[in-house]
Amino acid sequence: MTDQQRPPLRLGIAGLGTVGGGVVAIVQQHGALLAARAGCRIEITAITARNRSRDRGVDLSSYAWEDDPVALARREDVDVLIEVMGGEDGPAKAAVEAAIAGGKHVVTANKAMMAIHGQSMAEGAEAAGVALRYEAGVAGGIPIVKALGEGLAANIITRVMGVMNGTCNYILTQMEKTGADYADVLEDAKRLGYAEADPSFDVGGIDAAHKLALLASLGFGTKVDFQGVVIEGIERITLADIRHAADMGFRIKLLGVAQMTDMGLEQRMQPCLVPAHTPIGQLDGVMNAVVIEGDQVGQIFLQGPGAGAGPTASAIMADVIDIARGLTGPAMGLPAAQLVAAPRAGDASSAEFYLRLLLKDAPGVLAKVASALGEEGVSIRQMRQYDHDGEAAPLLIVTHSATRSAIDGAMGRIGAMEYSLEAPVALRIEHV
Repeated sequence: MTDQQRPPLRLGIAGLGTVGGGVVAIVQQHGALLAARAGCRIEITAITARNRSRDRGVDLSSYAWEDDPVALARREDVDVLIEVMGGEDGPAKAAVEAAIAGGKHVVTANKAMMAIHGQSMAEGAEAAGVALRYEAGVAGGIPIVKALGEGLAANIITRVMGVMNGTCNYILTQMEKTGADYADVLEDAKRLGYAEADPSFDVGGIDAAHKLALLASLGFGTKVDFQGVVIEGIERITLADIRHAADMGFRIKLLGVAQMTDMGLEQRMQPCLVPAHTPIGQLDGVMNAVVIEGDQVGQIFLQGPGAGAGPTASAIMADVIDIARGLTGPAMGLPAAQLVAAPRAGDASSAEFYLRLLLKDAPGVLAKVASALGEEGVSIRQMRQYDHDGEAAPLLIVTHSATRSAIDGAMGRIGAMEYSLEAPVALRIEHV
C-alpha cells in the first residue's frame, strides 16, 4: 500500500484553549505538509471542551462534538487522543486512561499528569501496544524529549539541567533590566499573559519541577519521581540579590538540575546563581533552555520558546507525525518494567553558596556569624557589607564548597540569633 493509499490518522482533541486551538490551526493550514511528512493524511474528527460556544478563532464546524472527554477517547473514529485540558487528575486522566484501554494512541501536553501518573500510564500504554507521547509537556517547542529518548540514546547521561519556566525567567530578567521589585514585575507578567492569575505553580517552582522529573526519568532510566524533587521558588529573591549577583558576575535563574550521584538521584528546582557569560546566564525573557551532558557527546545546549500556541502545538504535531510513521516506542525511553526506583539524594551535592543576611549593626556580630558557619563546617570565601545605617547591616557572604545540610544548619543558627533581623537567604552557585 502506498502512502497515498494509507488511511488517514484521525485525531480527537480534548481541550480547545490556546494549545488546542494551535493544533487545529496547524492541521488546517499545513495539511499537505503534514501528509507528506507523515506518509498519510492527518485529520481531526472530533473535539471536546468545557465551552462549546466560545469563539476560538478557528473553524470547528466540521468536527463532531463530545461533551465528555472520555466519550471522545472511546470514539471509533479517533485513532489518537490529543489531551490538552491540563490537570493531573480528573477528566484529563480519565480520558487518557480510556484511550489507552481502548487501544488509542495518546499525545499530551500535560506535564503534571505525566509527572504524577507517568509510570502507570506508560505501563498501560506498553501493555496495550499504543504510544504515549508528551514532547509538548516539557519546554514547549524545544524537542528535548526526543533528544534524550532518541538522539542521545547511545550516551550515558551524566547531568540534565535547565531553565524550564518562562514566567520565572521573565520576572528575574525584568527585575534586573528595570530595577522594579518582584511584586511589580509579577503584576506586569500577569498583564502580559506570561503569568496566571494564580501564579503559584510557576513562581513556586512546581511547574518546572514536573518537567524536571520527566527529564530525569528519561535521562537516567528511573521511575518518574516528582516527590523526590527538592523545590524552591523565586518568591524570596529581591532586587538586592540580583544586583549583588551581578556585582560578582552572576545572574539568578530558577534552575532545574538532575544528576545521578553515589547517594542516588539528585533532583532539584531552585533559584541559583549562574555565571552571567554562559548561555544559561544569557537566557532572556520567557525563553527556556535545557543542557544535557552525555559521556559521548559532552554538553548539548537547546534553547527555544517554552510555551505558547505555536511552539506547544508544534511539539504535539511532531509526536503525531511520529505515531503516523509507526514510531511508538516506550514513553520513558526504556520499557516501563525496566525503570528503576532510584534512591533520593535530595540536595546532597556540595557547592558554593551565596548567603544574604540582615543583622543588627553591633560590635561582635560578624564574629558570631563566622562562628555559626564554622560550627557547621562552612568556610567563608568572600564577604561584603552594604549600606549599613547604624541599625541594620545587610551582609553578603560567598562560601567555599559546602553541603546544603551544612548551609541549612548554619542558617538555622544565624536565624535564631537575637542579632538576626530577618530569615537568612541561601542560594546555590551552579557552574554550568
